[in-house]
Amino acid sequence: MQTVQDIGIDVAKRWLDVAVFQTQEQAHFDNDKDGWAKLVRWLRGRPVRAIGMEPSGGYERGVAKALRSVDLPARNVNPHKLRHYARALGRLAKNDRIDALLIARYTAELPTRPVRCDPIAEQLADLVVARRQLSDDKVSLANQLEQLREPMVKRIFTQRLRRIEFDIALLAKRMAELVASQPALAAKDRLIQSFHGAGPVLSHTILALAPEIGQASRREIAALAGLAPYDFDTGTFKGRRIIWGGRHALRRVVYMAALTASRSNPVLKAFHQRLVAKGKEPKVALVAVARKIMTILSAMLRHKQPWNPHKA
Repeated sequence: MQTVQDIGIDVAKRWLDVAVFQTQEQAHFDNDKDGWAKLVRWLRGRPVRAIGMEPSGGYERGVAKALRSVDLPARNVNPHKLRHYARALGRLAKNDRIDALLIARYTAELPTRPVRCDPIAEQLADLVVARRQLSDDKVSLANQLEQLREPMVKRIFTQRLRRIEFDIALLAKRMAELVASQPALAAKDRLIQSFHGAGPVLSHTILALAPEIGQASRREIAALAGLAPYDFDTGTFKGRRIIWGGRHALRRVVYMAALTASRSNPVLKAFHQRLVAKGKEPKVALVAVARKIMTILSAMLRHKQPWNPHKA
């Protein structure tokens, strides 16, 4: 029997460095259609168990799609975990060939998740990321505008601010159209927005960045959003819990929704007040509300039921 092979691919803008963990073989391909075809031919006939690659600003999408199209098991490797893994191995040197071998070893020894190849989800995610970037620019520009005294500069910044606001509105319209064009997404969108305190920003962000919602468990969905509390006990220091990891952009939006829900949603307002009355710090209470929102929305999508405060 042939030994299974775990493959690592280090993705750059113009090329792919490929390595096999078990045999230490390495290869180099262009990151374009011709290069993907050559990679597939190079892999064909091998007993491939998994092919790991890091997210690389979208440059990995083409090769991932090419691999999935011929039923090769492409897997996502978490960059943060990979760097810690390298340090634990004492691997401080870094170049493309070393990284490819490291990814191959990580894929062989640690759990990874399948690469999702959903063009609509990717398109929606691109729009969500663009809106977040423009929203950050809007806040930064508005803060600068408050400090300006020169009339001409104020006029220029005001025009730029109006343009950003117009572009954000265009992106919101495009996202609404995209979601409405997909019956499955539209149904989920209606369920999420039926929740008291949820709007298009929260709904579209969840649909784009947390497609697992409704299928993952309560703990999994909290960890995915970076809202799961982890023990931080050491020596005589006991009792504190921290949150970390997860999808930062998703956590940001859910946290802002928690601020609103803790004031306007009767169920979550009462939940927030109970936590504060027990002596929880304000931020800890808001994180608990955010976690509760993700749990409730996941249950709503799982059971395909709109928001009902009596069942929350």
